[in-house]
Amino acid sequence: MKHSGGCHCGNVRFDVEMTIDTLMACNCSICSKRGYLLAFTPEKNFTLLSGADSLTDYQFGKKNIHHVFCKTCGVSAFRTGRSPIWASEFRCNKAKRCNSSPISTDASVANRKPSSAASV
Repeated sequence: MKHSGGCHCGNVRFDVEMTIDTLMACNCSICSKRGYLLAFTPEKNFTLLSGADSLTDYQFGKKNIHHVFCKTCGVSAFRTGRSPIWASEFRCNKAKRCNSSPISTDASVANRKPSSAASV
C-alpha cells in the first residue's frame, strides 16, 4: 500500500510503499522523547519526491541510524540506516509523518489544530 508523508512546511515530501501491520514504540532516548511510532520497510520502497536540499541529518551513539529532518521546520520526516536490532533499512514515523489511516490507541487526543474561524 502506498503512503505519502513529509514535513510540516511542505518542503520535504515522500511516498513509501509498505504494509503497516505493526508499529514499534522504540524506547531509545530520541524516539521516546519525540513519541515516535515506527513502521519498517526496505529502503527500495521509499521515494523522496521533493526537498532533498531541505534535509539535514542527526546521529548519536553508535551512529547507525540517520534521523533525517527538515532544515526549515525541524520536523523529522524519516530514519534510515541499519541497526543490529532492526533488519529494515527505512523507518517511517507513522504517528507523525505518513498520511494514511489513523491508528487506534488508548491515548486521548488533544485537539491543537486551530479551526478556520479561530485566530492563531
